[in-house]
Amino acid sequence: MNRLELIKQIIDKQSFLCVGLDSDSDKLPDHLPKSPASMLAFNKSIIDATQEYCVAYKINSAFYEALGANGWEVMEKTVDYIPHSHFVIVDAKRGDIGNTSAQYAKAFFDTMDADAVTVAPYMGEDSVRPFLGYQGKWVILLALTSNEGAHDFQYFQDPDGKTLYSKVLEKAMSWASYHEMMFVVGATKTEQLAEIRLMAPDYFLLIPGVGAQGGSLETVAELTMTDEIGILVNSSREIIFASKGVDFAEKAGEKAKELQMQMQEILEHRFL
Repeated sequence: MNRLELIKQIIDKQSFLCVGLDSDSDKLPDHLPKSPASMLAFNKSIIDATQEYCVAYKINSAFYEALGANGWEVMEKTVDYIPHSHFVIVDAKRGDIGNTSAQYAKAFFDTMDADAVTVAPYMGEDSVRPFLGYQGKWVILLALTSNEGAHDFQYFQDPDGKTLYSKVLEKAMSWASYHEMMFVVGATKTEQLAEIRLMAPDYFLLIPGVGAQGGSLETVAELTMTDEIGILVNSSREIIFASKGVDFAEKAGEKAKELQMQMQEILEHRFL
C-alpha cells in the first residue's frame, strides 16, 4: 500500500487506528483452548469485529514465533485473512548485517506480503537498506520507544547536546523518503512528540502507547497530526483483550468503535 492509498483509507474511514494483534496465547478468553488453532480463531474474530473501525493491523511476531512452526503458520494465515484494504504491519523489530536483513525483508515482504515491518536501527544503514526499495512496502524504524529502558541509550547526548534518537531520525531520513519509511514514537513521550514532528514533518509516525500504557489520543493528535494526517495510532491490549468472556469479539469491536469515533471527531475538528 502506498502513501496516497493509506491516506485515502484514513480519510474514507475517518480513522487512523491500528489494531495490535498481540495475541498472547496465555491471555486468550477462558473458553478457548490454549492452542495455535484457537489463536487463529481469536484473531479472525477480532478482525471481523474491528475491521470497520481501523485502517491497519500490527502483528507482534513474538507471540507467534513463541509457538514454533505452528505459530508462524498462524501469523501467515492471519495476514492472509486481513482485508486487502487494510495496512498490515509485522512488528518484528529486525535489523542485522546486510545479507541477513535481505532475508528478513524477503520473509515479510515477499513470502508473507505484509505492507510494513518494524526495524531496529542500531546496526546502521547497511542493516536497514535491504528492507527499502520494495514497491508499496514500508520500513517503520524505531525512533523513540515508550518503554522504561528507552532512557538507557535513546536519550544519550553528544557533546553538542544532541540526543541519540534525534541523530537516528536525521540519519534515517537521508536513507529513505516519507514514501517508504515511517518512525515509531511512543505516545507517552509527549515532551518529545512535537520535537520529533518538527524534525520529520512529512513522515508518518506509528504511535503505540495510547490507552493501556497511558498515552492520550487527543494530545498525540494535537502534537503530531499533519495536513496529510501523518499518524497511525496503535492500540493492542485495550481492544483485543477488552473481555475474556465469550463476548470478547463484541467488546473488541465496541472499543475499536469508541476510538474511531474519537478519531473522527479529531479529524472533523481539524479539517472542517
